[in-house]
Amino acid sequence: MLHSKIGFWRRIASILYESLLLLGVIFVASFIFHLIFRDPNAAYFRPLYQFYLLVIMGYYFTWFWTHGGQTLAMQTWKMRVVTKDGKPLDKRKAASRYLLAIVGILFFGIGLIWALFDRDHQFLHDKLAGTQIIKVEDSAA
Repeated sequence: MLHSKIGFWRRIASILYESLLLLGVIFVASFIFHLIFRDPNAAYFRPLYQFYLLVIMGYYFTWFWTHGGQTLAMQTWKMRVVTKDGKPLDKRKAASRYLLAIVGILFFGIGLIWALFDRDHQFLHDKLAGTQIIKVEDSAA
């Protein structure tokens, strides 16, 4: 297993930045959804809308994780998500990491808090999915 040199607060800073970027993605996705489904008072509207946003966010994360291992925020903070043996994530591994992260966050953030007590400072969803976040070294020019 590769050992990460990335601290808890750096990861949290990356998550906060990611949240700002994701807000833009959600804004555009919401605009499209509201153009298609014009009745926000309909009984089906809210659960369908929430599910739609989970799918959009899932697509956002899994696409970046399977195409270079870095979201835009991870690129900024020089992090990459890889498997435990350092290989790139495939679609299945990326999807399981995303779903486990959602569950860990919904349960009072325990999936993130886990990193404070973990020996390698990994999030719970990384432990369960068999992934890890590693530091990206600057390339020599």
